[in-house]
Amino acid sequence: MDEPQIGRTRHTASEYGLLNGPSFDFRLDRAEVSPDLAGHVERHWMTSWNLPGGQRRPVTLLPHPCVNLVYEGGALIAFGVGRELFTYACEGTGRAFGVKFRPGGFQPYLGRPMTELTDGGIPLSALWGEIDAGLFAHDLSRARRLDDLVEAAEFHLRRHPPRPDPQIDHVGEIIQVMLHDRTVQRVEDVAERFSLSPRSLQRLFGKYVGVTPKWVLQRYRLHEAAARLAAEHTRPWAEVAVELGYFDQSHFIRDFTRAVGMTPAAYSEACAQDRAPIST
Repeated sequence: MDEPQIGRTRHTASEYGLLNGPSFDFRLDRAEVSPDLAGHVERHWMTSWNLPGGQRRPVTLLPHPCVNLVYEGGALIAFGVGRELFTYACEGTGRAFGVKFRPGGFQPYLGRPMTELTDGGIPLSALWGEIDAGLFAHDLSRARRLDDLVEAAEFHLRRHPPRPDPQIDHVGEIIQVMLHDRTVQRVEDVAERFSLSPRSLQRLFGKYVGVTPKWVLQRYRLHEAAARLAAEHTRPWAEVAVELGYFDQSHFIRDFTRAVGMTPAAYSEACAQDRAPIST
């Protein structure tokens, strides 16, 4: 089994997550979403790779609190929030295309609490029916460029508009605060900011996001911690921990190691030894 090659973190804008810049022909491209779909969809993405026959190489991700609708090998599957480190083994020549939904943005398409999709996935045919999902997959199979994939995806998404739900925007506002406001460090801080009880906030996230508010706060901090350790590997990791609200070093070590699979010190050292960026 291939071991995760963790040591470099790739990020764009406010997004982190790719924990290794692969040392092979691997490419990650992103595309903006059209304004009329932006309330639910964050972006489109495509990965592509090229390896000599018989070779397998891993790519490791620290997942975000969102759903990805992924097309690969002729199948369209909506993957819920993954709470554990995810490693994908690339083999031969291939590509995958995805629609990344905003946290909460996929719930109207699912029509059920997002916890039902956490750590799992569902074929799009189970939601849209075999015919519509098949037409979607067929159009994607004919696309050669990312722009063509995006055009096909957005065409089919518009054919299945979700039921309007003002809670989607509300969840989006909460997520933005959790992501960008460094004064918000506890679930109680989030609940107070939005005049909610912690229990109400928990129920809201269970229905629309699929994971707890505590998990989201922690994951965003760990994404940023990994990114800082990769970019500033000469800095003591304890300083990074304090800046991100971890005042108990053992707590930070435990959280980081559980999520990333390496201690902060080991991760920083791995970054120092190999800092080549991936192609974008």
